[in-house]
Amino acid sequence: MSQSTSSESVVQTYLDIPSLSKLTLPAKSCDAHVHVFGPRARFPFSPTRKITPADASKEKLFALHQRLGIERCIIVQSIVHGNDNSVVEDAIDAGGGNYLGVALVDVDVSDAELKRLAARGFRALRFHFMKHISGGYDVNDVLKLTPRMADVGMHLQVHFESELVHSVGAALLKSSVPVVIDHMGRVDATLGENHADFQALMKMLDKENVRVKVSGIDRIDSSSHAGSGYPMGTPLAARLVANFPMQCVWGLDWPHPNHTHIPDDGELVDALSKIAPSEQALHQLLVINPQVLYRFDT
Repeated sequence: MSQSTSSESVVQTYLDIPSLSKLTLPAKSCDAHVHVFGPRARFPFSPTRKITPADASKEKLFALHQRLGIERCIIVQSIVHGNDNSVVEDAIDAGGGNYLGVALVDVDVSDAELKRLAARGFRALRFHFMKHISGGYDVNDVLKLTPRMADVGMHLQVHFESELVHSVGAALLKSSVPVVIDHMGRVDATLGENHADFQALMKMLDKENVRVKVSGIDRIDSSSHAGSGYPMGTPLAARLVANFPMQCVWGLDWPHPNHTHIPDDGELVDALSKIAPSEQALHQLLVINPQVLYRFDT
């Protein structure tokens, strides 16, 4: 599908029917990073958003996962909806215990709201430090919140640009709760695994309290496109899984907002055969690690 413009912002769409993956996923496989958008008539978009995505409802998400053989999921609240997490709450309610969430809040969120979110199925709070997204946070303010997050059993999910791994990343090691790094730290895959940013990311993972999402093989290579096999992003994900088998989770990042192209989710699933090439590694990545981190009811 193509992207078009509107008077509001850029309208971003996604692939309605991805290819069927060739890889059979293990039972209880978890997609640990997706978003839901709208429908706008029920869940309005934030007036401060920079993009306007096509509606990507929970029903479309559930259908995608059924097509791909994915049984569990973590839905990450998007800045498209701001700090009103009701769109994710609604999807959690409909997910039968197999869908949990990551919330967006301000750093001065009340203890009462933290407890409410935890009770509603949110396992983490997400904060971003991206230059292209307005309203980023000071890492020290986020760190001050982490003891209160620990009290309700939440962890910290962070999204930062690759060069910030040396400053923001280092500071996050002081967190009172586990830290999960989005999209492999947004490293530049074209620079290879020996680049300082990727090496610093792996250094962070020497701390067992740090985890990483090996999502975004389609984002971290600026030359990638659907059908390419993502030959630069995939080896970096594989390196992380090989070196830190118990600290990685995986996600599609559906419906791929704010992207350079529209990935085929079936292709992203098939890349797992290279990212986690053994049955044991795949089960660890898709089943065991998400269960430990997100605590699905069993």
